[in-house]
Amino acid sequence: MADTQSVTLRVPSDLIAEIDAIAEATERSRSYIIVRALKTYLLNEGAHILQAKEGSEQIAAGDHEDLDDVIAQMDRMIAGKVA
Repeated sequence: MADTQSVTLRVPSDLIAEIDAIAEATERSRSYIIVRALKTYLLNEGAHILQAKEGSEQIAAGDHEDLDDVIAQMDRMIAGKVA
């Protein structure tokens, strides 16, 4: 089993009711449903946040290309293939 930690948080009652209903319908625990929801968030929205942070750090470090240079290079490539 994976290493786990206990976390305490306040959750609105309506969300707990939905979580409990899903847990009952799927015969899973409340913890299972919450962990699945957190994993889904991390794979989707969380991943985008981390990618944006990484991009900002790359830009701050000077690790980027100028858009005008990229477009000019693409134009040269296209012109070479068309000619």
